[in-house]
Amino acid sequence: MPALLFASGARALAQAVPSPGEGIPYLVTFGAQGEPSWGDDDHVQTMFFLVPKTTTHPIYIRVFDPECSGALDEKKSAWNTSTEFTVYGGTGAYSTTDARAVSPKGEYKAGNLLMQESYSAEPKTDQQWVTFGPFDPKQGELVPEFGGYVFKMLVEGKTGDDGNLYSFFLSRALDSNIAVEGGNGFTYEYTFRLPSQAGAQIHLYPFIDNNVVSIKQSNFDADADGQLKLFSVARNGQAAVLSGDNTWRDSQHIIDPREKGLSLDMAYTKKGASPNDVVFFVTDQYDKALPFFAIPIGGKPKYKYRVNIRFK
Repeated sequence: MPALLFASGARALAQAVPSPGEGIPYLVTFGAQGEPSWGDDDHVQTMFFLVPKTTTHPIYIRVFDPECSGALDEKKSAWNTSTEFTVYGGTGAYSTTDARAVSPKGEYKAGNLLMQESYSAEPKTDQQWVTFGPFDPKQGELVPEFGGYVFKMLVEGKTGDDGNLYSFFLSRALDSNIAVEGGNGFTYEYTFRLPSQAGAQIHLYPFIDNNVVSIKQSNFDADADGQLKLFSVARNGQAAVLSGDNTWRDSQHIIDPREKGLSLDMAYTKKGASPNDVVFFVTDQYDKALPFFAIPIGGKPKYKYRVNIRFK
């Protein structure tokens, strides 16, 4: 598999996770006692950060609003939630199969532990940035097919039942958000807050490699609020199934050869204005999870209309 190429016009935006192009307000992780019906099925989020092999300067992973008690977070009863943020690198951080699974099991914590911090009800970090690092790019795991080094950030709800909302930025600076040229973020299971505005749209960009024949998209707790459609160079808004309250739903879709080596655009248009948290993942015909990139590989897909003309 060749090294993945990123759209040059999106490089600066690639550092924010979620990216502006995804339209996702915040990621969310509930405490270990949180009820799945609130929109988090396993209380763990795994995010990977890709740093190009040519990067020579230190890198930082910055977290916005890591505490759980402020204006952005989701209160259940009393603020009682502790969230642990851990950065891993080195051999196995990415390549271990369990690290890329859609559920935290087995050796999902594989790799070298580089830094770890826990946050609970701490006003000083409410709506503030905290920084993990500096890290030498080579402290990540070298992944040849990605053309760079990969770091893993695990976010785990350790105690409590509240929802912690937060976001990331891959930066080359300690105390500001300065893009790492060519960097990106990706995950295999996305747990996030939906926009509260009726008609708002979010975009998820699963990458379709050359071995994918069909996919199954799965989602949890969408409250049947809106519609989900797939866009690509070969499809123009194919309907996909959306879940109800506290339920999983899925739909299968055959991959067109023209879609291989590119990203799909899973566009979710919200109908109501109520806040909601959801979970998404996509698997191939072997039930292998596919990555969602913050910035789509090959750029945001655009449907290419094709006319078949037959002469007799």
